[in-house]
Amino acid sequence: MAPMRAEPRADRQPLRVACVGGGPGGLFTAIALARAVPGARIDVFERNRASDVFGFGVVFSDATLDTIDTVDPVLRDALAADGRHWDTISVRSKGTVLSAAGNGMAAIHRRTLLEALRRRATELGVGVHYETAVEVDDLDRTGDYDLIVAADGANSATRGRFGALLGHTVTDSAVAFIWFGTTFPFDGLTFLHKESEHGNFAVHAYPIGSGLSTFIVETDEETRRRAGLDDFDTSQPPGPSDDRTQRYLERLFAAEIDGHPLVANNSRWANFRTRRTERWSATGTAGTPVVLLGDAVHTAHFSVGSGTKMSMEDAAALAGSLAESPGDIPAALDRFQRIRQPQVDRIHRSSVPSLSWWDHFGEYHRTLAPWQFAFHFFSRAISAEKVRLRDPAFVAAVEKSWLAEHGAPPLDTPLRIGDRLVTTRLLRPITRTARALEFGDGRTTLVATDTAPPGTPRLFAAPELTGSSLRASELAEVDAVADRGPSAVVVHSGTALSRVLCAEHLRLRRGIPVVVADRLDSVRERRAVGERDCAATLVLAGRADAVLFEPDSGPDGSAREATR
Repeated sequence: MAPMRAEPRADRQPLRVACVGGGPGGLFTAIALARAVPGARIDVFERNRASDVFGFGVVFSDATLDTIDTVDPVLRDALAADGRHWDTISVRSKGTVLSAAGNGMAAIHRRTLLEALRRRATELGVGVHYETAVEVDDLDRTGDYDLIVAADGANSATRGRFGALLGHTVTDSAVAFIWFGTTFPFDGLTFLHKESEHGNFAVHAYPIGSGLSTFIVETDEETRRRAGLDDFDTSQPPGPSDDRTQRYLERLFAAEIDGHPLVANNSRWANFRTRRTERWSATGTAGTPVVLLGDAVHTAHFSVGSGTKMSMEDAAALAGSLAESPGDIPAALDRFQRIRQPQVDRIHRSSVPSLSWWDHFGEYHRTLAPWQFAFHFFSRAISAEKVRLRDPAFVAAVEKSWLAEHGAPPLDTPLRIGDRLVTTRLLRPITRTARALEFGDGRTTLVATDTAPPGTPRLFAAPELTGSSLRASELAEVDAVADRGPSAVVVHSGTALSRVLCAEHLRLRRGIPVVVADRLDSVRERRAVGERDCAATLVLAGRADAVLFEPDSGPDGSAREATR
């Protein structure tokens, strides 16, 4: 049965809003509505006690701070008093530290942020009710509210109440993470990488004030099992922490944190879950509009955007939309989703290569030199020239390291493919059919086919990847190509990420030169990135040995012949 749709309000009585969830999303929604809709009566309901705070720091980019500050200065004031700000991100690998500037961020302890938000909401007349569990259906039936805002987190009961109506999907990451704090004072966002006898571990660490730094550790499941860190019962209610893991990681990273202890707070292993939702609002059975925001409808890996940041941006957009349509809540909710969903979709798109990087960081750390490992990390979602805009000196240092190793800039470095030598890493397609590709550098011509005999280039179509990693069956296909002994592999088709993952598997595990047949699918993309920038990024990071740009597709889906 189709959901009921509330009619626009005929009167102009004060707006009555119930927020389910007293985290940053719910509290900032109340603050934003109190500022944007004068006279609104707003209640926030939180099932936990005010003193119950799980987690450690929350990170905000400078751009996010600017957005939130236009609504209310509560966050900027809290950061000025108790937070930490930095501009540089550091990557530590094999005893080397490489840093890139131009990444303005700030962080604050979650407890401090919640206290500031609660005080500000109360100042604005919001009713904040702790230890008060409410159900959307109960609020709906009372008729006391014109709108119910569900900011009840990743395990949202409200989302479960409306079920398939909302079109919610979840994707689990391949690596596990665990969240600690530490009393060691990090200067800014720092990524640590360390290998034990059991495997690789990586850390996201950053200062949050209150004498603490956040310390998030990631590793793959095989490493976690080998280290004996997989026996904690994660089905327990919130509260107990994984003490065994805490002691193990304190020993492993003792040098990096100068012997400081790790601090636990509901610290237990989990696999990050990326959430996407098609529809962000519904209508209760009694007719009250319900809108969901924050982790209840979307999550993105914490390497690209915290759930707190995204929920507070949702809150700002929701309040603005309600202020624009004061008498028509359904129209305001439609406008809210039209504004925010494309912004969240962009974060999701950038989160996929970032999440994939963390799925494979152990292999990158083992096989890449520290300078290339750091550049591989910083360029996981943006091109070399965009990194250069933030920190020209960092990119120049990476290019200098390439030059010292190869004797020429990345795209001007010759590459041997079998018994042929091409003089550039930016190659050109000549002719293309469904099963063969002729390409070269303008002097030397090579032909790759999908049935190439050993010692000649092989043409391989990457799969259409939907997640952040290749499946075992897809990796088996890549290995079967390598087993034929090609002089090189031209990886084409598929998605941008699947082409790179196939190329890295062939290069890093099998030692086979790889040409990635890339695509810039629009005029806008060509202007924004450009072929040379795209190719230089892939080569400099070690994702590919060379790059060529495929011909356009013909009307029947086959490739046109190209001469460029």
